[in-house]
Amino acid sequence: MKHVGNLTYAPGSRHKKKRVGRGAGSGHGGTSTRGHKGHQSRSNYSQSPGFEGGQMPLTRRVPKFGFSNPDRIVYEVVNVARLQELAEANKLSGSVTPELLYTLGVTRKKSAPVKILGNGDISVALSVTAAKVSATAKQKIESAGGSVTVNE
Repeated sequence: MKHVGNLTYAPGSRHKKKRVGRGAGSGHGGTSTRGHKGHQSRSNYSQSPGFEGGQMPLTRRVPKFGFSNPDRIVYEVVNVARLQELAEANKLSGSVTPELLYTLGVTRKKSAPVKILGNGDISVALSVTAAKVSATAKQKIESAGGSVTVNE
């Protein structure tokens, strides 16, 4: 029976540290398991990630195409139907802001601008503030008695 006082490691689970450069008798003397000559035998050797031994690396072999716009703005999208659901669940009352939508878990990124889209219907009068609002969403919110404020 094992007690805290006589616990041991499983046989074969613990290995002795390889002590290199401690003489020929150690079995790891001489070149200290690094082999003869070459980059890897030198001190301060480090290999850059993606290095393939002088072969043309994969990142350079694969053809490049397309364009990534560094100034692209990714909006957090919220539909009018989602605002209606939240209002029916008594989570929205009066004004809707990007900060409120983030705290309710509707949007994922706090820093990303919010765009309101017109998918679905809304019957609750809400004061919506967002970075962008589609024309149909604006028309639906205003026809329900609400107001829309666009802040870039």
